[in-house]
Amino acid sequence: MKKTEAQKHGPVPRLRFPEFLDAGPWEVKRLGELITTITPPKKIQTTDYQSSGQIPIIDQSPADICGWTDDETALIEADFPVVIFGDHSCVVKLAESPFAQGADGIKILSPSEEIGALFLFRSLQANPVEQKGYNRHFSALKEKLVPYPRKESGEQEKIANFLTSLDDMIRGEGARLTALKDHKRGLMQRLFPRTDETVPRLRFPEFRNAGPWDVKRLGEIGTIVKGKGISKSDIAPDGALPCVRYGELYTVYGEIIREVASRTDADPADLVLSEEGDVIIPASGETKEDIATASCVTSAGVALGSDLNILRTPLQGCFLAYYIRGNLQSEISKVAQGDSVVHLYPTQLERLQLAVPPLLAEQQEIADCLSSLDELIRAQGEQIETLKNYKHGLMQQLLPREAG
Repeated sequence: MKKTEAQKHGPVPRLRFPEFLDAGPWEVKRLGELITTITPPKKIQTTDYQSSGQIPIIDQSPADICGWTDDETALIEADFPVVIFGDHSCVVKLAESPFAQGADGIKILSPSEEIGALFLFRSLQANPVEQKGYNRHFSALKEKLVPYPRKESGEQEKIANFLTSLDDMIRGEGARLTALKDHKRGLMQRLFPRTDETVPRLRFPEFRNAGPWDVKRLGEIGTIVKGKGISKSDIAPDGALPCVRYGELYTVYGEIIREVASRTDADPADLVLSEEGDVIIPASGETKEDIATASCVTSAGVALGSDLNILRTPLQGCFLAYYIRGNLQSEISKVAQGDSVVHLYPTQLERLQLAVPPLLAEQQEIADCLSSLDELIRAQGEQIETLKNYKHGLMQQLLPREAG
């Protein structure tokens, strides 16, 4: 597309607020010409980070605040806000109040009069420096061409404030997601009996006179078999058979598996296929806490890989998966064996004791309640991702990537 006369002299964003449509092209300078660096009086070593304190610590990790200190000699005073750049990680942050620098590896950028700190922060978010291993990247950052409108026009502030309002919206939705997860966690603690108890603290009205739950061992309510096969090389995106590998219980699935993420073309005769309502528990993991998890496979015919314990029972599988994740985690952690690699064997699981409602209808009611809450959590997570994608798209249009 042919460039306009204005574009020949500088970049123009693809999307612009109405009051700036005729404001002309933006200026362009090397970032090194737009900032000075601030040297901290002291750096707090990682081993000296505190969980609380008077002064926040900022380093090049993704977290906005990575620790706290009470060491006032490390306090950085500046004309805030300032931009923080992770020299190794290329993480970009905005510091709006005094802080202490953690360990090594950040550059504290104080913007010149030509460019606002918040606008510079957004510009570097939209057009980040490409990370190349654990090298230092500040030299590349200084050479980066930064397009910007004249500060006195008000366009920098308008863009920065608009993107901040989107961040506030995303943060608010994130708080709602956290509240939903906390509500679910608290509900699970009340819907299942505590250790050595047989009646939950919260019960649906129709079951309040149904009597105590039956105390049984896992080995009494079903059989536990092992999964088989399905290495990483067996995964085929268009494979004929849906499959679950043990690592996916940590990274992909919650308590209920309705849609399977992976597929394989491995011979079904060499595999263990799920029955409807199977509950799968990892047979190995990195920590005793991680291994204490479970998911219910709602469909038959799903290949279940090695390093999976498979509990087959006439009880409601989703109920059991929620129960195991909610109230049996500490008990599973106690019986798991190993240090660098933790193992969980069927014989250990079979001895675990739990209280089970004798009525299948109560098991189903609990599973349905928690499942509906999971749907709300899933929908809220999708809403947040939609907002993040919307913001990312707007940033690309509001902030030109290339000069000229």
